[in-house]
Amino acid sequence: MAQLIKLQDYVSRYAQDIYLYPSRYVRLKKKQWEGIKEKWENGPEQHSGNFTDPLQEEQSNNILHKLKSMVRQPEPVKEDGSQENLEGQDHFMDASTLNSISNIRTIEELKQHFLDGLLPFQLKWASSTLTERSFIAKEFINDPTLKFLLQRFPDTFLILYKPIFLLKKAPVEAELIIITPASAMCISFIEAEEDAAYVGSKGRFWIKKTRNKEKKILNPLIALNRTEKIVKTLFDMYGVDLPVQKLLITRNGFIDYPLPPYGVQFIEKRNFNEWFMTLRGMKSPLKHMQLKAAQVLLQYCQTTSVRRLEWENSPKNE
Repeated sequence: MAQLIKLQDYVSRYAQDIYLYPSRYVRLKKKQWEGIKEKWENGPEQHSGNFTDPLQEEQSNNILHKLKSMVRQPEPVKEDGSQENLEGQDHFMDASTLNSISNIRTIEELKQHFLDGLLPFQLKWASSTLTERSFIAKEFINDPTLKFLLQRFPDTFLILYKPIFLLKKAPVEAELIIITPASAMCISFIEAEEDAAYVGSKGRFWIKKTRNKEKKILNPLIALNRTEKIVKTLFDMYGVDLPVQKLLITRNGFIDYPLPPYGVQFIEKRNFNEWFMTLRGMKSPLKHMQLKAAQVLLQYCQTTSVRRLEWENSPKNE
């Protein structure tokens, strides 16, 4: 499952330490998957003592934790990645997810159940830190494209979903950016009716053709070119040696552009699966240059957030 390192202008804990959280995510995910898989295989009454339901453990200490938080300030995130107070309570699975696996019959169903349980966790890491939080718009909670990207790509893919960059004190909305171990991909999705055809041109508008009608749409390459320019400019400023790709994707339609402009790749219904499976098969681990690229982009992203209540009621950390 890919990692959501930035969601629009929400606060992200990946921005705090991009060299810590991606590997932590992979480690926690693996541990939780092994635990839920073991519980499913052995049955609810006889699962191994090596797996502890994290929510049950959290609930047992909940009252004590609340009392402690009232009398002392939460401890900050430690640079070495050791256990933190609030961060240590992040768990992939909640009680309902763990307790509902008894009706699952196949390992494939269990995998999908596990991935669905990861989504709220992903959104939490992409909208909160130890001291701050952002309020997620409902459109992202049920966003099918975001869900598809997170659930179908490898753990080593880092996603900035519709980020807002702050450049020369002005906010600039960007398209989807996926940083893989091999490249940074700037991606625009154009999807509407099944089998829609998009007739491209160099002008400001394209034509979307469906069975019975035609409609003008804004040229999707305008926003895509803007995103590519931002990424390349920042990479050049900080010496990030990572190729930047530009892709226009429609999973359920077709793109008709006889002489497409140089440097953009069109992915449509006819070749999407081949492209997609190639990326899914990428086995490369996280790379230093990839993390550096993510750090550079994150530091120029706009953040809108509020302080957590528990920090509002405590003395400020100096």
